[in-house]
This record gives sequence, structure tokens and C-alpha cells, in this order.
Amino acid sequence: MAQGMSRYHSSPDPLPSDAMGSIGFIGAGRLARTLAGHCHARGLNIKAIASRTPASAQQLAASLPGCTALDHAQEVADCCHLVFITTPDAAIAAAAAAVRWRAGARVVHCSGATDVSALDAAKAAGALTGGFHPLQTFADPAAAIEHLPGCTVTIEAAAPLDAELAALAARLGCRINHLPPGTRPLYHAAAGYASQFINALLHDAVRMWQSWGASEEDALHALLPLLQGTLASIAGSGIAAGMPGPVSRGDAPSVAGHVAALQSFDPASLPLYVELCQRTVDIALQQGRIDSACASHLRHILTATQH
Repeated sequence: MAQGMSRYHSSPDPLPSDAMGSIGFIGAGRLARTLAGHCHARGLNIKAIASRTPASAQQLAASLPGCTALDHAQEVADCCHLVFITTPDAAIAAAAAAVRWRAGARVVHCSGATDVSALDAAKAAGALTGGFHPLQTFADPAAAIEHLPGCTVTIEAAAPLDAELAALAARLGCRINHLPPGTRPLYHAAAGYASQFINALLHDAVRMWQSWGASEEDALHALLPLLQGTLASIAGSGIAAGMPGPVSRGDAPSVAGHVAALQSFDPASLPLYVELCQRTVDIALQQGRIDSACASHLRHILTATQH
């Protein structure tokens, strides 16, 4: 393994329900609702919740038998062994700095992009700090809790917290990615490619459908099964072998037709299509799906649009 690369592992033995002790949350948004609910469902002790919006903390605590909504984050830190800070990213450092932490407390944020150094105020007080990022979308908590088991949790922490968080992830039925310090921005960018950029691509696809009078609902009913089929092919065969579309089969006339149609529909959308096709040509060529002559012909069609 090259130095500095992340270490990806299957789950270790899961921790017993009482090994992590009491768990608390500072922040009661969508991620907290999902993670706390799943922890409780797996028999873990979710003891306390605090939020800058008291009603949110009360609503979440009411859904978790044995859990109490507290007025202040300090109270959560005082009574819980492990505290998840699940505030918005921009508020993590301030939330950590606003609490007097006990030496040996476990203080963990769940952001994919925020550096663990945002918890340095807790670390300076003797707490063990780390990152625990479920690689999942939380826009719909009900859907998120359904899909959390089996997803990957990215952990960044020093011993012994790293092993404790890995055991917790195993308890939740998740796989584990250990992330080296300093790599969170690239890691988070990679997640964006597989998450929010899908929304942007589907947005453009829906606009094309709407050009002949279809609604967004009509388009999504048609396109989502196509997307799901592609994902199933990738899961079964890998990225290159599971890649559909005209580039992967060397269908130059179809690519040329796409270029002409997009030029007429919305010239501003063409550069993205060309860039995606160019990268698809590279994948298809590297994996032997097309030969060099076909790749050159496709690239000529694509680059001709820039003149």
C-alpha cells in the first residue's frame, strides 16, 4: 500500500452493547436523528441530546426510550462517555470550544469535510477526538436509516479511539474506511462525484425531457430505473465492464447525434457532455472496450464541437 493512502477494512468484531458506555449528541438534525435512531435500534445506550433548537432535541429524545433532552451541551458532555457533535459543519469548532471536557471523554464529529482539528479544544482538555462519517445521504432520515446498514463509515482517530469507533461501526452493520490525516477534502470530493453530482446530471436530463412536454415526475419515472440498472451493473461487473452507452460500444454516429442535439437544445450544456464523453473514451480504451482507431474517431467528433 502506498504511503498516505487510506486503509479500507471489513468490520472488526462488533462491540457489546455496554462497551461504549453512554452516548450523547450535540445537535439534533437529520444526521443525528438517523445515527441516534440506528444506534438505539442496535441496543446502544443513547442517553442525552442537546440542540440549539430545544424542540428538535425533545422530539428526538422522545423517540428514544431512556434518552433525555437537555438544555445545554455541557450537560451532555458531563453525563456521556461518547459525544457526537452533529451540528452544521461551520458550528463544530464553536460547539467543541463551548464545553468543558473531561480527560478521557470521547468527542467525535460526523462531518465528511471538516478536519478533526476542529475538535482541538476538546483534545487540549484531554479528550480523545476523531471523525466518524457515515458515507450516506441524510436528506430523508427515514430512507437514510434504512440504508445506513451496509454503508461505509470513514473513521479518523488515534488509538484507542480508532478501534472503539471501528467496533461501533461494526455494531451498526457498516463497513469501515480508515482515513489518514489531511485527506478529508479529497475524500469528500470523491463522495460528491457519487452523490450530489448525480442530482446535477439528472437535472439536465430532466430539462431535456421537459423540452417535449414531459414533467419532472415523468422523467424520473423513466430515468431512475435506468440509473438503478447501471448501478446494479457496476456492482456486479465493475466500473468499466458495467459501463453502458454509445462510447462503451464505439457507436460514433450516436455520439455525433447527441452532440448535434445538445448544440441545438442548449449549447451551454455541451462542454460538460464533451468532458464526460472524453473521460468515458479513456475508460473504454483502457479496458479494451474500444480500440485506438475508434477512440480517435470519437475524440474527433467531440473536439470538433470546440471549433
